[in-house]
Amino acid sequence: MIPAECRTMADVRSEIDRVDAALVELLAERTGYIDRAAELKPALGLPARIDARVEDVVSRVRALAIAAGGPDPDLVEALWRRLIDWSIAREERKLGPS
Repeated sequence: MIPAECRTMADVRSEIDRVDAALVELLAERTGYIDRAAELKPALGLPARIDARVEDVVSRVRALAIAAGGPDPDLVEALWRRLIDWSIAREERKLGPS
């Protein structure tokens, strides 16, 4: 269902709950890739934090937010910077600080 098809607040809430569940599943999937990166980086001599990669990711998600025409790019950037910081901290627990 698209937002314009929602006829009641119950419809809206149900769809928000559906989207939230999908986002949590995607975050779990992303976490799996973070864990795999932490396994691969030692052999490559890479630290948990790679500043150029952080900025590439932030730039890409800002562009996606703009293209989507809905989410505020500043909000998306702030959320992703927090997500990236959490991801790096998770990697550092395996690798040690960079």
